[in-house]
Amino acid sequence: MPGRAADKLTALATVALFLVLIPVQMLMRRFSRVGNRPFFGEAQFPWITDIESRWRDVRGELDHVLRYVNEIPNFQDISEENRALTDDDRWKTFFFRAWGIEIASNCARCPRTAALLDRIPGVTSAFFSILMPRKHLPPHRGPYAGVLRYHLGLIVPDPRGCRIRVDDQVGHWAEGRSLIFDDTFEHEVWNDTDAVRVVLFVDIARPLPPLLASVNALIIRAIARSSLVQPGLEKFQAWDERLRRVWR
Repeated sequence: MPGRAADKLTALATVALFLVLIPVQMLMRRFSRVGNRPFFGEAQFPWITDIESRWRDVRGELDHVLRYVNEIPNFQDISEENRALTDDDRWKTFFFRAWGIEIASNCARCPRTAALLDRIPGVTSAFFSILMPRKHLPPHRGPYAGVLRYHLGLIVPDPRGCRIRVDDQVGHWAEGRSLIFDDTFEHEVWNDTDAVRVVLFVDIARPLPPLLASVNALIIRAIARSSLVQPGLEKFQAWDERLRRVWR
């Protein structure tokens, strides 16, 4: 199938891109202004307190989004390189930004969430990460050390059954609380409950010295224009039109 063959070529090109960037990523880890570890303390990111104080605004908009969960794409429907990670319909994604590119239609549907994202320094990607009951994401690694990952718990049925392992450490989500970690460490996710778990999933630029920060910004802009992102944006358009028809 021509479409699937093109998707495979895109995935291979993505791997090649990040292999080329390995030397730069080594420097980013070495000179990271927040260190290089699996999980980070909230005190290292002063903006977290402000975000957590507004989490119910986001939850209200999420509740409306979930009315249309069947019209929301699975992660692999948008991002082919994640098909090895998930191949069913139990990880849904409602995107607001992708590598710095704003998804204007979803931001308009959730204006308070979009405004909240503007309060987080260095956002590159952001979406509602909707994990269905009993969903497990096997061990995997993020491809790029120039970003860190932030999660804000929005719907957590049971913190004991909703957990993430990053390297040899385990974190648990809680509603209105944050986790921030380096996704280039091997990590694994479980929703061992009978209900949906949702977090606001945000990638932010890793805090770096000025020169490396400038290099990182250039790389992120290049990724946004690459085969990693552009095909996914094209696929998103069909899903967005499907949602537009039913959204009220």
